Amino acid sequence: MTFEDSDSTVEIIRPGWQVADKVRAFTTTRQGGVSAAPWDSFNLATHVNDSEDDVKQNRDRLIQNFNLPAEPVWLQQTHSDSIVSLTKNNLSGHFKADAAYTTETNIVCCVMTADCLPVLFCNKQANWVAAVHAGWKGIANGILKKTLDTFCEIDGANKLQDLNVWIGPAISGQVYQVGEDVRQCFIRQDTKLEKAFQVDTNKPGSYLLDNARAAQLQLRSQGLDATQIARDSHCTFTDKERFFSYRRDGVNSGRMATLIWLDS
Repeated sequence: MTFEDSDSTVEIIRPGWQVADKVRAFTTTRQGGVSAAPWDSFNLATHVNDSEDDVKQNRDRLIQNFNLPAEPVWLQQTHSDSIVSLTKNNLSGHFKADAAYTTETNIVCCVMTADCLPVLFCNKQANWVAAVHAGWKGIANGILKKTLDTFCEIDGANKLQDLNVWIGPAISGQVYQVGEDVRQCFIRQDTKLEKAFQVDTNKPGSYLLDNARAAQLQLRSQGLDATQIARDSHCTFTDKERFFSYRRDGVNSGRMATLIWLDS
């Protein structure tokens, strides 16, 4: 989907899921902002050496163009398994976490990515949503399982069948090269996750990791059905025109944002 304004075209990707109208969600791309190269152009991160003024303009454009009900809650992401609960009483806080959830309307949960998985959750009743930054470290540390556990603490384990999950654009398993150490981190958590790896025939001792596949396996092992999980097919590494990629561009890569909230 694209959104036209007087200055540019802001392109977003909406989740391929069937959920209540009250649930609003999308992922930005790198198109439609004001940042100069190499952060061109819709970079939303303040920690990647981009101009602070340009990032502010991009964030303002995000809010205004898509009529967000509030400023997204920008987490300080650390590839951890930390999850924060967002309420109207704590929005002024500084959160060091890699996932956020809320049960209140008009609070925008948000994660930023540039190869890692953005994973969104919502329930059929449309009274709980979550956004998760799931890099390989986060998945290996069990952040998706912890997100499900957090939901169960609120709504009960018997409600897992009410969840919908969307795995957003990320680096694909065709190009995501990792070592044996990464593979072992996954296997130590769950031997089923070995299915997300294939031997890299171009580099002995290396593997190609399908991180989205690992996320699916982890979610399925916790009791979700395959029909509850939707997966985007874009690859952030290979699609340079549309996406930022840390693996491709290094420390000067910008960041996309993936947002979810409950409309009032």
